[in-house]
Parts: sequence; structure tokens; C-alpha cells
Amino acid sequence: MAEPSWQELLRLRLSERNAKQNAFASIIEQYRRLAQQTKLLKERNASLLKAVGSVRANPSSSTVHVPGTASSEDNPVRAAYMASLESQISSLRDELATVYKTQGQNAQRLLAMNETLREKEEASRLETENLRKAREEVAHLRRKVDQHAELMAEKDRTAQVLHDEINTLQLELGQIDERNQTLTKDNAKLLQRWLDDKQAQANKMNEANDFYEDMRSRHQAVLNWRDGGDGKPASGNSTSVSGNGVKEGEGVGETLTDGTKLQGETSLDQTPNG
Repeated sequence: MAEPSWQELLRLRLSERNAKQNAFASIIEQYRRLAQQTKLLKERNASLLKAVGSVRANPSSSTVHVPGTASSEDNPVRAAYMASLESQISSLRDELATVYKTQGQNAQRLLAMNETLREKEEASRLETENLRKAREEVAHLRRKVDQHAELMAEKDRTAQVLHDEINTLQLELGQIDERNQTLTKDNAKLLQRWLDDKQAQANKMNEANDFYEDMRSRHQAVLNWRDGGDGKPASGNSTSVSGNGVKEGEGVGETLTDGTKLQGETSLDQTPNG
């Protein structure tokens, strides 16, 4: 499993830091041991110098150990040497205990580091899984965004087509309104002309009716006058002549004083339209 870039960078930086810090670790350890050895040697030399001083002060004492002689406490050099060795043994024991203690601490640290490493690997695995899911979700969302973009583009094209159709229909509606206004004006003119024509016909009809009534009244007056002016019919004559010189049986029209001719009695009930 490939580590993420930031984890690899962090690991490299930690390795560089450890390399820099541990570059002089061996030299420092050698100097520490040298210092301890120097301290021990100084203590040993001091004890030896002290023993030599005591020997010089007591020349009768021998520095050579002879079997069967006095114990080692009587020889200052041997006692100093034994004390130095005991101090070295004690120091080595302390150092060994320190080493064991450090080894135990290092083992515990190693276990803790292994546990931490395991936790980090588990966390890294979870983060990698989350990253994979996030990438898949991002890809899915990008596909949805692309689909939405295509849908919006299709809707924009549809809206543009509808807008063009609306503009066309508005133009057609404007033309229809203009044509309706023109037709309304033409209809108003035709209606006015028709009304004027009907009014003229009505006026003519009224004039004809008035004229007919006038002619009828005049004709009745002429008949009344003729009936009132006629005496006994003349003998031998089958016709009679009125005061105006019109014979009674004639079917011709009668002429009034204004020169208008009237039809005979057979046409008295006819209308002006025949």
C-alpha cells in the first residue's frame, strides 16, 4: 500500500532529524566512558599515592607480600589496589544495572512504539479507506455535476426555443390585433353605411307612405265631390261625365288639380310597392 505524500515527507524529516541527533552518539558514549575511566583512575591514583605516602612515612613496613605473614590490611598498597578494584567492580555493577534498566526501558519503548506503529498503520488504513471513499464520492458528485450541467444546457436550449416561439407568437398576436382593429373599423364603417342605407330606405318609405296617404285622401275627396255633384243620369247615355269632364266608367287615372293622375278604384288598396 503506497503511503500518502505527507506521511512519506514526515517520515523522511523524522529520519533526517534522528540521523542528525545520532551522528555523534558513539563519540559522546566513548567520551562518557573515558570520563568514567578517568575518574576511576584518578581515584585509584589518589589511593595509591596515599598508600605510597604512608609507606614512606613507615619504612619498616614491606610492600612485598610474603606467605604466612600479616594480613592484607598491613600492606597499604595492596589495600589501595583492592579498594580501587572494588570501586571498579561497583562502578561496573552500577553501569550493568543501568544498562539492564536502559534495556528494559528500551524494550518497553519498543513495545510502545510497536503499538503506536500498529495504531498509526490502522489509522493510516482507515484514512486511506476514507480517502478512497471520498475520491469515489467526489467522482460521483462530479458525474452528477456534469449531468446537471448537461440538463441545464438542455433546459437553456429549450428555454431559448420557447422564447423564440413566444416572440413569434407575440408578433403574430400583434398582427392579429392590428387586423382585428382594421376589421373592427371596417365593420363599423359597413354598419354605419348599412344604418345610413336603412335610414334612407325608411325615410323613402315614410315619404311614400305620406304620399300614398295624401293621394288616397285626395282621391277620396274627389270621389266625394263627384258623388255629391252628380244628379240623375242622362237618358240614352251609358256614361256620365263629372264636372271635370271625366266619364264615370273609365278605368283611366283621374287628374287632380295639381296635375297628378290617380288610378281607378281597382288600385285603391295597393301599396306603393305594388
